[in-house]
Amino acid sequence: MTEHTTERTDGATAPLPPSPRSAPEADPQESRRQVLYWRLLARLFDQEEQAALESASLAVVEDIGLPATLLDPQASVDSIVQRHPGLAAEFDGLMAPTPDADADADADADDSDGDGDGEEARDRAAEVRRAALVSKVLLNVFASGTGTVTAGQLARWQSDAGWLERALGCKPGDLRGGRAGGRAAGQGVGPDGTGGRGTTPDLSRLIPAIGPELGSIEADLVKRMHLREVLADPALAAQLTPSMSLIEQLLRDKNNLSGVALANAKALIRRFVDEVAEVLRTQVEKATVGALDRSVPPKRIFRNLDLDRTIWKNLTNWSPEEERLYVDRLFYRHTVRKTTPQRLIVVVDQSGSMVDSMVNCTILASIFAGLPKVDVHLIAYDTQALDLTPWVHDPFETLLRTNLGGGTDGTVAMALAQPKIAEPRNTVVVWISDFYEWQTEPLFESMAAIHRSGAKFIPVGSVTSSGRGSVNPWFRERFKDLGTPVLSGHIRKLVHELKTFLA
Repeated sequence: MTEHTTERTDGATAPLPPSPRSAPEADPQESRRQVLYWRLLARLFDQEEQAALESASLAVVEDIGLPATLLDPQASVDSIVQRHPGLAAEFDGLMAPTPDADADADADADDSDGDGDGEEARDRAAEVRRAALVSKVLLNVFASGTGTVTAGQLARWQSDAGWLERALGCKPGDLRGGRAGGRAAGQGVGPDGTGGRGTTPDLSRLIPAIGPELGSIEADLVKRMHLREVLADPALAAQLTPSMSLIEQLLRDKNNLSGVALANAKALIRRFVDEVAEVLRTQVEKATVGALDRSVPPKRIFRNLDLDRTIWKNLTNWSPEEERLYVDRLFYRHTVRKTTPQRLIVVVDQSGSMVDSMVNCTILASIFAGLPKVDVHLIAYDTQALDLTPWVHDPFETLLRTNLGGGTDGTVAMALAQPKIAEPRNTVVVWISDFYEWQTEPLFESMAAIHRSGAKFIPVGSVTSSGRGSVNPWFRERFKDLGTPVLSGHIRKLVHELKTFLA
């Protein structure tokens, strides 16, 4: 072992004091990982290609056995997975917390003596591979470019956004729909927000912010489309994937469309309405409505057979010798429920910031209108009010009659809603708005009067197409004092409230 020396002032030499820790040699895998992430940052914040980073990243990708198309900005994740099916499983849950995240963190803590055991326990090559896949998903979604967008580009972006959601442990559409969940919902997140790994980004903690951001990017892409020209071409229109942003644009522009373009627009709206209706209908049908009516004898069919009660009531007929239970009486469950006619009055602000609520609540109203003994009324308003009750069973026709945009004057809607409250105890009024009103005091007094009359009043805050909510703080505080706090968040909350009232 070579002894390091230094020359003293008297000309003699003396050994250098030993270093507390020799500098480790550069880890080649760590260098590769850094190259990939530097390229990611460079492309996200600078449109110009960095030749050195591109060539270095290409060398890394090829060396670890991944396809070079991962670095092609024009290649979608779908196209890569089609050519290399084995990568699909690697993209799933790519950025979700891993079950061994805490163990990794503990291993690092135990390695405080610096002997390298914790580092050696990791598969550094796998981290580099993961970095390459993460970079591809993030760039395809967040580097959305500028200029005009074609229908194909929008469809490709929506597909890539679905892969990002899958990488975060969610189902495609969950984040853009505000339903963040799955494996990524706060499981195993380390103190630094990296899921305990500390090497590859884990965005699970940022899911509440990622959802709105995806919605904002999608809305921007839709606005950059020459939508009328696309709708006029059946082949291009067929490539469009219905989304809330697209439906908003169609509803705003429907009066300027005609012929083939109008027909294609209506077809897209119908598809979206049917898809959302299917999801909401499932949520509504999960709950029963009304208490059991025991005055009506149960129907004596096998589906209603109460096996537990039947066995319990016939235990006296048990034969120990034969080890057999003789049943001389069957018991059935009651399924008929008492239902009191209920009136549901839905009032929706159709101003520009309320598109999501308008679409979702119109569909929801039609679903509740199909339930037995539920009388549903629907009112839309801006500076004028429109009673849409005659079309409430058909959300598609209802939406075509809306007129998005304009100011807000809830008093005109209140003038239509109040006369519909015949039996307050059996009435629920759902008012969906951001509550930025022109006549605040008179409107709130009318709402408070509905609440005091015995009717259930449910204020619901707005949610924009990007997922960001906005509610007038003045109204929010007064609703809270009234005992009817503003509901915010996903439409599921409103479904739950309505089912509770109708039960």
